[in-house]
Amino acid sequence: MENKVKWSTFLKDVLICSLGAYGGPEAHYGVFTDQMVIKKQYLSEDELVELIALTGILPGPSSTQTIVAIGHKMGGPILALLTMVVWGLPAILFMTALSFMYQFLSDHQIDVNGLRFIGPMAVGFIAVAAYRIGRKVIKNKITLVLFLLAMVITYFFRYAWVFPLVLIIGGITTIIASKETGLWHHVKINPPYRYLIAFAVIAMGSLLLNLVWDNRILYIFQSFYRYGYLVIGGGQVVIPYMFNDLVEVYRYMSSEQFLTGFGIVQGIPGPMFSFSAYAGGMAGRDLGPVVQILSGLAAGIGIFLPGILLIFFVYPVWSKIRTIKGIKMALSGITAVAGGLIAIAAFILMKSSGFSLENIIVLSITVLLLLSKKIPAPIIVALTLLAGFLI
Repeated sequence: MENKVKWSTFLKDVLICSLGAYGGPEAHYGVFTDQMVIKKQYLSEDELVELIALTGILPGPSSTQTIVAIGHKMGGPILALLTMVVWGLPAILFMTALSFMYQFLSDHQIDVNGLRFIGPMAVGFIAVAAYRIGRKVIKNKITLVLFLLAMVITYFFRYAWVFPLVLIIGGITTIIASKETGLWHHVKINPPYRYLIAFAVIAMGSLLLNLVWDNRILYIFQSFYRYGYLVIGGGQVVIPYMFNDLVEVYRYMSSEQFLTGFGIVQGIPGPMFSFSAYAGGMAGRDLGPVVQILSGLAAGIGIFLPGILLIFFVYPVWSKIRTIKGIKMALSGITAVAGGLIAIAAFILMKSSGFSLENIIVLSITVLLLLSKKIPAPIIVALTLLAGFLI
C-alpha cells in the first residue's frame, strides 16, 4: 500500500476525516475507522487499535498523533507532516479568526442550538467504532475481562493519569496470564533521535528564552508547548491548565470568553486542540491584530508540536518492536483496554448530551447509516447540521 497510494489521494482522505471529525478523540477514531480502515483500507482495524493504544500512552493530542502515524506509515515523515497540516490547519485558522469574532458573536447572540444533534451523532460514530473494535480485540476471557474492567474503571475515575495506567496494566496482565516462554528476542532498531533532541531543545530553549525576553508571542508559544507535552489525552484534558494560566493568573480573557470559544470548538470539525488558537489569539488581542494573529498561530503550533515530534520518534521504533512476541502478547491486552475506553466514552458522552428521544433517534440513525457503509461521514455530518437548524 505504501508504494501504491498517491499522496494526493491519501491527503484528500485526511481532509475528509478532518471535516467529519466532531467531538473528541474517541469520536475521531470512529471517523478514522470508517474512512481509513473500512473504505480505503490504509490499515487494518488491529493496526488502528494498536496506534490508539500507543498514542494513549504518549503525551499530546492522541487522535492527531494517530492520523499522523497513519501518514507516516503510508509515506514516511514528509507525508506525516503534510497529514498534520491538512488535518489541523483548517481548524487552527478558523479558531484564530474566531478570536476576532467574539464581540460579533456576543453582540448578535448567535443561537448555537442548531448544533444540538452533533453530540449524539458523534456518539454514533464512537458506538460503531467500539462495536467494530470490540469484535477484533475480544479474543478470550482475559481480553473480555480487560475490556469490561477498562470501562468500569474509567467511568468512575476519569483522570489523565488513569488512561495510560490501565493500558499498561492491560499489557502486563496478558503477558503474565500467557505463562509462555521465549517471549523476548533482540530486534535491531535505529531510533531517529533527532526528533527527541528537537523536542528537548525547543522545550528548554523556549523556557530559557522566555525568562530573559518579555515577549507575548514567545510566552504563548512556550506555554502552549508545555501544555502539549504535559497532557495525556484529548482537548478536554488540557482545558483546566489553560483556564488557570490564561484566565485566573494572567487574566488575558474572562471566563465567559474562554468558555464561549470552548463551546464553539465542540461544533466544528477537526482536533479539539485547535481551541488553543482561539485562546492564544484572545491572549494577544490587546497588542493589536498582527500580534493577535501571530499569538493564535503560535499557540496552535506550540500545542501540537511536541506530540508530533514524539510520534515521529516513537512510530519508527514501534513498527519494529511490535514484531516481538512479548510485545504482541502485551498488545492483545492493551488493545482490549483501548476498546473498552472507546466503548465507555460513547456512554459518557451520550449521558452528557442527554438521553432524550431526539438524541436517541439521531444516535440510532447515525449508527444505521455507518453500518450500511453507503453514506460518507461528511454527508452524515452535513445532514445532522441541517436537521439541527431546520427542526
